[in-house]
Parts: sequence; structure tokens; C-alpha cells
Amino acid sequence: QVQLVESGGGLVQPGGSLRLSCAASGITFRFYTMGWYRQAPGKQRELVTAITKDSSTNYADFVKGRFTISRDNAKNTVYLQMNSLKPEDTAVYYCNAQLRSNYYWGQGTQVTVSS
Repeated sequence: QVQLVESGGGLVQPGGSLRLSCAASGITFRFYTMGWYRQAPGKQRELVTAITKDSSTNYADFVKGRFTISRDNAKNTVYLQMNSLKPEDTAVYYCNAQLRSNYYWGQGTQVTVSS
């Protein structure tokens, strides 16, 4: 059974930082492209960033220079370091694992940026 378990969300002030983690089980993690998506209330889910099995990365323009994705294949975990957070970053953040036609999602973790 595939499980992706996110953690690290919470409430943070504008300009603050959070680090999200996503622990995977039930997949051969090192082969998967791992991604972080987010969904704000009333909006569609959107790609934030992704990292391939070779650790190539891509970022949405709205997080470039502020967010960093990384992976630890020994721990089957992908991370999202979020700095300089803005109120518009408020959303549920979802972890995603993709390999060819196989897509898996975590349950999501809430990130709220507010003073």
C-alpha cells in the first residue's frame, strides 16, 4: 500500500519560514519524481515544485528564489523549505509521487501565512 505522509505545516507570520516533509512508503522512492502542489480555497490545485530521480528541479515562478525542494532517498523523504512566506502562499500543500502512469497523493498539510 502506497502512503505519502506530509508534515510540517502550520501558522507562520509573513516573512517567516516553514519546512514541509513528505515520507513515502510502498514505492521504490528513488525512481519517482516527487512534487509539491498546493490548493487555496476556491482555487485549483497547482504545481509548486518538483524534483526528478536525478535531482533535477523545477519551480513555479511564484516561488522561485523563496522555496527549495530536496530529497533524501535513504529516508524515502522529500522536503520543501519555504522562506519569505507571503499571505498568498496560504494553502493546503500536497505531496505527489509520479512514475510513468502512476500518480500518488498525500493527504495534505495546511500552511497559513498570517499576522
